[in-house]
Amino acid sequence: MTDTWTSPLAERYASRAMLELWSPQVRHGLWRRLWLALAEAERDLGVEIPDAALAEMRAHLDHIDFAAARRYEQRFRHDVMAHVHAFADVAPAARPFIHLGATSAFVTDNADLIQMRRGLALLRDKVAVAISALAAFAREWRHEPCLGYTHLQPAQCTTVGKRATLWMQDLLLDLDDLEHRISHLPFRGVKGTTGTQASFLELFGGDHARVRELDRRVTAAMGFSHSIPVSGQTYTRKVDAQVMGAVAGVAASAAKMAGDLRVLQSFGEVEEPFEAEQVGSSAMAYKRNPMRSERVNALARFVLALAPNANQTHSVQFLERTLDDSANRRLAIPEAFLAVDAILLIVDNLSRGLEVHPARIRRRLEDELPFMATEALLVRAVRAGGDRQAVHAVIRTHSIAAARAMKDEGKANDLLDRLAADPAFGVSVDELRRAIEPRHFTGRAPQQVEEFLAEVVEPRLRLHAAAVAAPLEEVRV
Repeated sequence: MTDTWTSPLAERYASRAMLELWSPQVRHGLWRRLWLALAEAERDLGVEIPDAALAEMRAHLDHIDFAAARRYEQRFRHDVMAHVHAFADVAPAARPFIHLGATSAFVTDNADLIQMRRGLALLRDKVAVAISALAAFAREWRHEPCLGYTHLQPAQCTTVGKRATLWMQDLLLDLDDLEHRISHLPFRGVKGTTGTQASFLELFGGDHARVRELDRRVTAAMGFSHSIPVSGQTYTRKVDAQVMGAVAGVAASAAKMAGDLRVLQSFGEVEEPFEAEQVGSSAMAYKRNPMRSERVNALARFVLALAPNANQTHSVQFLERTLDDSANRRLAIPEAFLAVDAILLIVDNLSRGLEVHPARIRRRLEDELPFMATEALLVRAVRAGGDRQAVHAVIRTHSIAAARAMKDEGKANDLLDRLAADPAFGVSVDELRRAIEPRHFTGRAPQQVEEFLAEVVEPRLRLHAAAVAAPLEEVRV
């Protein structure tokens, strides 16, 4: 459709799997499965529900007449009751029993929790895939020296591969968060209108044990190990805030990585993939812009703005519940999942196609390393017989002069030539060049990469081998 608004997350960015998860078909199919699980458990615990009613419900779990549901909602102004009637139309024997004892939150909240748990699993798998791709990159470039930066100013050397481990470490922490949320996410269960289970206590003639068993059975039937122990009409929206925090954490990690790549591409050291017919600019034909990284940052900023919204919603759920969460959550929760899903597709694409330019990296090292190596040069001069204080003064004088020539005259860094030509320094230029070989200044960076991959990354990835081996979904635009 081109004559009405559609979400860019659906049209351009998110994966097919995540779009299907948040679709009306899945959402309302879950509602019907919840109604069936409730009716089956009620029947097993003594409510007289005929087999034909359950059979008709089972036969129409996914045959949803959305047009009929829309007509009912226009009449009732209530989406849950609209779908109750639409379900009853195709399962007439079940009409007296659909939604028996339940409140709307029984289907809306429980379905949301199921969708969020499935969404967390999809994101978890994509995070594992991104870590795997970055692991291959880090291993390949673990020995390649490059300038490190603090305060966006040149600092002690690191390696290209070591820098990638910093991105991976963030994603591993996100993986921990996602797995924790998946394993600890509660079901709302069967709690009734204000969370007291009064309607179910009435249904079972005051039998508390059967009400508790009903909650346990429906929770287990929907694949959860436990339900939230107490609730109002809804489960506490604190749960949403926790989930959104984990989802937004992935966005933040990806944004940090993408920001780093944009800086490195501006230096000419590392570039993101650029396809044969890709256009960087409609005006400047030579441009090769970091559009993938920029899109990650754009989507991440959107998600990071959504995350505080969940806490705000939680904070104003007065007493047993208010309805000002409903429209908000319909927008915020699916869009956060869809946006982070899109981000991870791009991160994986970036990680597999990064182009490293060692010559450019070496040129930048040559501009800066003589300054960084002055302590080592001082030791060489003292070892050759110089006075430490005098040598320090010589290095300081020539460093300032070389830096001024680079900034004001555009010259290459000639500090080594200046020092070698100074009789007070007493060390040849060849010896000085050997002293500032970049790999001498990377510390344990290569070994840290190897240890990190072997001891931390690879054991974790083995737990996600199926996800890592699955076919990749391409970035859509």
